[in-house]
Amino acid sequence: MTQSATRNPSRTVRVAPLRPSAAPAVWEPLVKQTVVAALVVGASVASALVPFLLVTNETALWGGSALVVFLLLVSGLMVRWPALRRLEIAVPIADFVAIGMLRFGTGESQSVFLAIVVLPVIWIAAGRERWRIVVPLLGVCLTLLLPLALAPGRGLTPSELVRLVIAVLVYATVGAVVNELSRRSLNRLTAAQLRRRIAEREVSQAAAVQRSLQPLDASALPPQFAVTGACVPARTVGGDFFDWYATPSGGAAVTLGDVMGKGVGAGMIAAAVRTVIRSSIDADDPAAAFQRAAQGLSTGSPGEGTDQFTTCFHARIDADGFLRWADAGHGLTLLRRADGETTFLRSTHLPIGLGVSWSSDAVRLAPGDSVIAVSDGVLDLFGGSLDSIERYRQFIVERADIEAIVDDVIVRAAETEQEDDVTVLALTWGSTPAP
Repeated sequence: MTQSATRNPSRTVRVAPLRPSAAPAVWEPLVKQTVVAALVVGASVASALVPFLLVTNETALWGGSALVVFLLLVSGLMVRWPALRRLEIAVPIADFVAIGMLRFGTGESQSVFLAIVVLPVIWIAAGRERWRIVVPLLGVCLTLLLPLALAPGRGLTPSELVRLVIAVLVYATVGAVVNELSRRSLNRLTAAQLRRRIAEREVSQAAAVQRSLQPLDASALPPQFAVTGACVPARTVGGDFFDWYATPSGGAAVTLGDVMGKGVGAGMIAAAVRTVIRSSIDADDPAAAFQRAAQGLSTGSPGEGTDQFTTCFHARIDADGFLRWADAGHGLTLLRRADGETTFLRSTHLPIGLGVSWSSDAVRLAPGDSVIAVSDGVLDLFGGSLDSIERYRQFIVERADIEAIVDDVIVRAAETEQEDDVTVLALTWGSTPAP
C-alpha cells in the first residue's frame, strides 16, 4: 500500500548569473605603473650603456628611475590594501616628475624619451570627469619645466619655448581626446549595465512566477496516489514544466511538458500550455487538453503560428487505477509495473504547436505500478547517445521508490552544468481505496 507524498518536491536549482571579476580593477594601478617603470628604468639603463645616447646629469637620470620604482612599490601596496586606491591619482602625477628628471638627465630638448609622458597623460585622462583633462596638462608642463627648477638660472631660448608650447598642446589634445572617448564609453557601459540589471530583475521575477506555478506537494491528491517531481532549468527560467492535481472524479492528473528552446520565451510558452491544460480539469479525455492548448496558442492566421512547439505528456488516473494518457511528440514516459516490467508510453502524434489533433490511449494500473515522465534533458545525464534510453530504463528498474528516482536524477544534474532543462515527474498508484 502506498502513501501520499507530503514532501516538497518542487525543487529548482538556479545558476547565479556570471558577474565580472573585480580582480582586474584591483591590479590596474600596478599594471599601469609597471609599464611606466619599465620604460623609464629601461631608458636610464640604455642611456648609461649606449654611447650615442646623451647623459647630462646622472643624479637626475637615476633619481627618476628610483622614483618610478618607488611608485611601483606603492602600486603594489594598493593591490594588497585596496583602500589605498583613493591615492591612485598621486602615482601618475609623480610619474610626470620622474619623466622630467629622466628628460633632464638625458639632454633636455635633445632627449629621445619625452614621449613616455603620454602614459601618465592617458592614465589620468581615462575617466568621466572633466578635471582629468586639466591635470595631465599641468603634469606635462611640470615635466617640461622641471629643468628650470633643477638648474636654477637657466633660461629658455625662443625656439625651446615654441617647442615646449607645441608639446604641451599636443599632449593636452591627446588627454582631451582620451577623456572624451573614455567618457562616452563609460556612459554606454553604465547604460548597458542598467539595462542588464533591469533584464536580470525581470528574469528573476519570471523565474519566481514559474516556480509559483509548480505544485508544492501532493496533499490535495487522494491517498492512493504518491507523486513527486523536480525541475533543474539550464537557465534561470526554463522551458520545462510539470504539474499534478486532483480530478473531480476522485482521481489525479499529471502533466510534463518540454517547450523547444530555453529562457524567458520558452518559459512564457510553458506557463501558457500548463495553464490551459490545468483548466481542462473537467475533460475526462487527456487529448482534449492538448486541443485546447493548441487553440490557445494559435494566432488565428494560417501559417503565422508560434515558432515554438511543446512536447507534452498528460494523463488522468481514476481512483481505481484506470489510466488514460495522451502524448504530444514526447515519448519519454515509462510505465513501470510493480514486478519490474517496463513499457514506454509513446504515440505518433506531433507536439503542440505542430499537430492539429490528438487521441488518447488507456491502460489499467495494478497496485504498486508507477508512471515516470522525464524531459529530454534527463537523457543527457545518461550519455545523450542512442544507448541512453536503455541506460535510463535500467536506472528506473534499479530503483523501486519514485522519490529515490527523482533524488538521483537531480543529483546527477547537479554534478555537471547542463545545456538543457532537466525535469522528472513520477507517480505511483496504490491499493488504498479513495475516502
